Amino acid sequence: MRQTGFLFLVSFIAASSSFAQSSAKEISRQMEDVFSGIASSDSPGFAALVKKDGKIIFEQGYGVRDLRTKSKIDARTNFRLASFTKQFTAIAVMLLVHDGKLRYEESVTNMFPEFPAYGKTITVRNLLNHTSGLPDYEDLMDQVEKIKGPIWSPEKQIHDAEVLQLLEKESRGKFAPGTKWEYSNSGYVVLGLIVAKVSGNPFGEFLHDRIFAPLKMNHTLVFEKGKNEVANRAYGHAKKENVFVETDQSSTSATQGDGGIYSNLEDLAKWDDALRNHTLLSENVPESLRGHASAYGFGWFLNFEDPHPLMWHYGDTMGFKTAIFRYLADNVTVILLCNRTDLDQGALTLKAAQSLLPAK
Repeated sequence: MRQTGFLFLVSFIAASSSFAQSSAKEISRQMEDVFSGIASSDSPGFAALVKKDGKIIFEQGYGVRDLRTKSKIDARTNFRLASFTKQFTAIAVMLLVHDGKLRYEESVTNMFPEFPAYGKTITVRNLLNHTSGLPDYEDLMDQVEKIKGPIWSPEKQIHDAEVLQLLEKESRGKFAPGTKWEYSNSGYVVLGLIVAKVSGNPFGEFLHDRIFAPLKMNHTLVFEKGKNEVANRAYGHAKKENVFVETDQSSTSATQGDGGIYSNLEDLAKWDDALRNHTLLSENVPESLRGHASAYGFGWFLNFEDPHPLMWHYGDTMGFKTAIFRYLADNVTVILLCNRTDLDQGALTLKAAQSLLPAK
């Protein structure tokens, strides 16, 4: 009887292992169907990661990091995250609130006394949720250059302090804080400056010490040209007349809190683990993060009323497109990092995720 039970157990484990291997192969085949054939072996491409129940079930690079060296894209290739960065900026703010050094209801003028009166009613929470009404700094750059001529370029980029100066020259915002939602890169640049001012450390240093180093995200950094280097760096590209050309930097590529981080699949898998396990902060989610369908909170778009509750974000900038989709109830995460701008990162990410989501 014991021997029969033992043999049954062995048979069951073998069958389960065989099923798991078969399932893994099927998932890999499905992902290949989604991603293969998009990038040639010598063109700019992308890196894709799929996780289920905290485990990596697919991880693959396609194409090359740049057209000069033709180095292949892999899990350690670092891409500019663009607006994908915002969730890290938000976590940095949340850590300072947790430390008791900052309040969500603190106003911009409390942080920056020289800011005009319209900043008195703009809170940190407004900045986090894109309800601040701050003017878009790229629009302000255009206004200045129409009067003074060209000022900023890929070689002479605008930095965070200059963004703040542009905002301080305005007499009012686009709308009263809290009365409307409008996506704001300006808001997240200001949040990056707040992190630096409150912590007493440069924004990139704070993120390294409080987020990247503890999570062993050893190749993730806030890029500052001339101050640090990106290892295994992917360079951005665009198609012009059906030919890829390097379009890696623009006049706005140096700002930090809204889009300055470089990272790779290997590190972002650790980031996803930290979010799932509440490694950096407790599970108590701020009310503004709960949201409704099609809401935004603390660096994430939120579809919590969807049959498959989802937190997601895109990144879209000169030469790069990125996406992260996290299906909370289904324990599915898909991350896509592209160094070319002719791909629809959202459609590809969604297509990969849907094959893993149960029908509801």
